[in-house]
Amino acid sequence: MNNKALKQVFKRLQANITKEVNPDSVIDKLVAENIINEDDYLELRQAQGSRNRCRDLFALLLHSTHPETFIQLRLALLDHYPWIVNEIDQELKSPTAQQPQLPLGHSTNGMFLSPAYNSCRAILCKRSLYRCDFLKLGDYSQNIFPSLDIM
Repeated sequence: MNNKALKQVFKRLQANITKEVNPDSVIDKLVAENIINEDDYLELRQAQGSRNRCRDLFALLLHSTHPETFIQLRLALLDHYPWIVNEIDQELKSPTAQQPQLPLGHSTNGMFLSPAYNSCRAILCKRSLYRCDFLKLGDYSQNIFPSLDIM
């Protein structure tokens, strides 16, 4: 299991987890595994309310440099929250979890991200430019994949 992939899944599920998990049930295990140090433990104990403590725990863990932070968090959840661990595991198995995610501000300039689709689309448009204009697919008079030499 990959700590980096788990971190992304935990980020996506954070809102649900903070509603359902009592952080006290996992904090002690994370301290025992040296994921959380004593100072951070004492600070977490100061937070008022379970949800605030859970949010503070997430903030702390998301900035952790420990190589097994989210692996250990998953293991800590397993005893008391097996349904959450099942949801995490399902997210890890899903095809979208294994694909790199683009930031929301990233523009593809109207292009699909699949090079195969884009090259087929470019070939189709080169052979019948009037269809591109008719379908409002844009200008494909330039070669968007020079290595394919399709134009």
